[in-house]
Amino acid sequence: MSANNSSTARPVFAGLTAEHLRRSVRLGFKSLWLHRLRSLLTVLGIVFGVCSVIAMLAIGEGASFNAQEQIKSLGSQNIILRSIKPPEEQKVSDKASQSYVLQYGLTYTDAKQIRATIPGVMVVLPERNIRDYVWNTSRRVDCEIVGTVPWYPQMRNQQVSVGRFFNDLDMDRQASVCVLGAGLVRALFPLESPLGRHVRVGGDYYQVIGIMSPVTTPTEASGGEATEKLANHRMFIPLETARMRYGEILARRRSGSFEAERVQLHEVTVKVEALDRVRPVAEAIKQVLKHNHRKKDYDVVVPLELLKRAEETKRIFNIVLGSIAAISLLVGGIGIMNIMLASVTERTREIGIRRALGARRRDIVLQFLIETVLLAGVGGVIGVLLGITIPFIVSHVAGMKTIITFWSPLVAFTISAFVGVIFGIYPARRAAQMDPVEALRHE
Repeated sequence: MSANNSSTARPVFAGLTAEHLRRSVRLGFKSLWLHRLRSLLTVLGIVFGVCSVIAMLAIGEGASFNAQEQIKSLGSQNIILRSIKPPEEQKVSDKASQSYVLQYGLTYTDAKQIRATIPGVMVVLPERNIRDYVWNTSRRVDCEIVGTVPWYPQMRNQQVSVGRFFNDLDMDRQASVCVLGAGLVRALFPLESPLGRHVRVGGDYYQVIGIMSPVTTPTEASGGEATEKLANHRMFIPLETARMRYGEILARRRSGSFEAERVQLHEVTVKVEALDRVRPVAEAIKQVLKHNHRKKDYDVVVPLELLKRAEETKRIFNIVLGSIAAISLLVGGIGIMNIMLASVTERTREIGIRRALGARRRDIVLQFLIETVLLAGVGGVIGVLLGITIPFIVSHVAGMKTIITFWSPLVAFTISAFVGVIFGIYPARRAAQMDPVEALRHE
């Protein structure tokens, strides 16, 4: 008895030859093949577990990539300030004490104070946006007219594909020049170059001096296509020209009503000199705006914080996916152990015969371990193939971006094999500890 115990305590693979291992693997295949349907049903848990890990990680990585790319396009060293229109109830209360011209949003004073008083601010980019029709003879396009400054392309990581952007001289002269977005050019000048030509806005004419490169955004993201169209249908004019032509009051006439609002700047982008200074500068900007504005008619967006939030969301998402995968694989492993325990009971007499013919306990352990590892391994391979296929189908059918990282199939398959070993140990040891005489008597 003590000799038998010492033999089971020895490592299973001690003294194992290649021929012995090959024979055990062949025997395991034959045993599983005799019960093909049962083997197939057994590995389904592992298949779905591995497949879900790879597919969900690929979809999650794709969604996270899109979100982070959109945030990065805003500039990690930038702080974006936007004018916010007051809610309707606040407008009604304001009308009781003020004029019918609604006044809100960022001002030139805000931009000057931020640039002059806050250390670490490198560049301030003001924008004024006006919605209007742009004409080229009989062609008309509803677009956004952006009054801004000459360093707009550098701050927004955009390029002028043809011609040039307006310069300081154009600003000082309040020149009637414009730069058109790529989409606007296709709509207004489909058959000719717009450079040197004039477009009309209301009663004013602007000479086209440049064309912006097309702006691309991830179309899979929510609103990506609409954002891309809006970005490409813009007309840029010098900020001073916009102030001269439009003033500060924008009037809108609707059916039976008239609405006017005074907004000096719709958006201000502040670039900070160093990444670690972004948060302190953002806090200082909030204090300046809080001091200058009686009501909260502005919003401060810090892309760096959004990026960190996106990364944190991705980390939480990966933990959730890992937990789901662990549960799936745990269920699959329990299924394998259950089937192997049933197999041990069915093959009790076979175990007794093998022991009577000289098989050692470690031979029995090795045989059942090999069968469980084969089940988990085959399930893992099928799961990896399905897991790689599903993201491609999702991308093709739903148009979502998916990213399969090189480590996800590797990790999923390794875990499936590990689960096979862990959940195969108990049935294998139970088979090995059977008494040969009792096993031979088993009916």
